[in-house]
Order: sequence, then structure tokens, then C-alpha cells
Amino acid sequence: MPGSILFIVFILLVLFFSFFVVKQQSAALIERFGKFQSVRNAGLQMKIPLIDKISGRVSLKVQQLDVLVETKTKDDVFVRLKVSVQYHILKDKIYDAFYRLENTHDQITSYVFDTIRAEVPKMKLDDVFERKDDIAIAIKRELSQAMEEYGYVIIKALVTDIDPAQEVKIAMNRINAAEREKVAAQYEGDAERIKIVEKARAEAESKRLQGQGIADQRREIAKGLEDSVEVLNKAGINAQEASALIVITQHYDTLHSMGENSNSNLILFPVSPSTASDMMTQLIASFIAAQKSITKGDKD
Repeated sequence: MPGSILFIVFILLVLFFSFFVVKQQSAALIERFGKFQSVRNAGLQMKIPLIDKISGRVSLKVQQLDVLVETKTKDDVFVRLKVSVQYHILKDKIYDAFYRLENTHDQITSYVFDTIRAEVPKMKLDDVFERKDDIAIAIKRELSQAMEEYGYVIIKALVTDIDPAQEVKIAMNRINAAEREKVAAQYEGDAERIKIVEKARAEAESKRLQGQGIADQRREIAKGLEDSVEVLNKAGINAQEASALIVITQHYDTLHSMGENSNSNLILFPVSPSTASDMMTQLIASFIAAQKSITKGDKD
């Protein structure tokens, strides 16, 4: 009876160490007496106890490795770049991926460092920001060529962060702010200049219209005076008497208009009837003197 129990226990132990489970999207590598035997995929698998052993398990999922690299740009600015490398193992090259590389992460990191420190020093800081996709493409190209023989496929390399020194970032922000202030000042200057030009144009147009109005007014006054002299001539009053009468009438109309305006300032103005006659005499004398001057000039 005790022997049967021992036999059963032995059988159970053999079965326990003979079967094992491989999870989905992973693989197990079996060695026999230290030599590679086979690759076992997902599911319930079997091995020979004490002879076969599981030397390792690898994941077939897409993995990501983040690498931080510090380097110098062409314009002597130190900058830190964060590169995210996405990769996975080919099913038919699991042996190479497991046995040929001691440390996959260190290998990928070395290639990332080498590529970035070969590409970034050729660029200025602004170019690094603008051409980060070109840097990522260069990293993926170098990694793909180097890692393919080890059974790794590089899906993508992404430059996820570009971090210059704090002093450089402060300086860049100051430059950007100064540039924006310069543009704002230019727009303000243009707006002020447009205001001045438009104001000058408006004033010029106002003066032109004002002068045209005065000319029209004087033209109508002259026409009215001409009509008045013509009417007085028909009544038997000669031109000189008619002119004197018109001047006197305008004189008293002015006085009447000033008296009606309560807001008018105090003005000392001659109001005797002879004043108009004197004004008329002076006006005629001026016309005669001007006429003589013109005639003399024509003779010379």
C-alpha cells in the first residue's frame, strides 16, 4: 500500500513537471542538456522532466523603449531629446532574438545615441524642432538595419520631447516676445499713419469744398449786385449812385443782423450815413488807381 502511494505521487510529480502553459503572444524556449531544443508557442505544452528545461520566455507583443539623449546642436546649444522606440520579435527568429543578444535594451539605446549624436550636431536648434521627423526616420532606418539580423522589427521611432537648457528656453521666449512687440509696433505705426493721411485728405477736401462754397457765394453776390444796379439804372439812377445805395443798404443790413444776435461780441462800428459814402469813394478810388497801374504797365 505505501508503495502504491509513492508510485502515484511519483506519477503526479512527473506529470506536474512535464506539462507547462505558454501565454498568448509569448513563446518559451526549451533546452535539452543545455542545448537548444525547440520553441513552444501559446497553449499547453509538454517537456521531458529532468531532461528538458525552459531556458527562457520571450514576449511577442509590441514593446516600447524610451531613451533620453543629451547632445549639442550646430549653434552650440545643449539639448535633451526623448526618443520612443517601438519594436517586436519575429516569430521565426525567436532563437536569434533570445540567444544572440545579451541585452536588447542596451543594444537599441546604443544605436539611438549614435544616430542622434550624428544627426543633431548638423542642425541648429530651430531646425531640430522643425526636422524632428527627419531625426526619427534616421533612427528607425539605422535601428532596422542593425536589429533585423537579431530578429527584431523596428515599428517606429518617435522623437517625443525636445528640451533645451532652461536659460535657452528663457532666451527663446524673450526673442519671440520681442519679435511680436516689433510686429505690433509696426501695425500701430501703420494705423497711425493711415489716420494722419485720412485726416489730411478730409481737411483738404473740406478746404476745397469751403473755397468752392465761398466762390459760389461771391459769384451769387456779384450777380445779385449786377441785377440790383440794372434795376436802379432802369429807374433813372446812374451806376455810381446805384453802387452807393447798395453799399448803404448792405451797411445797415449788417448792423441789423448784429443787433439780432444776442451772443455777438462788442464791436465799435461807424454808423453814420456818410460812412457808407466814404467807403464807396474809397472803393472807387482804389479801382481807378488799379486800372491806371494796369494801363501803365501795358504801355511799358
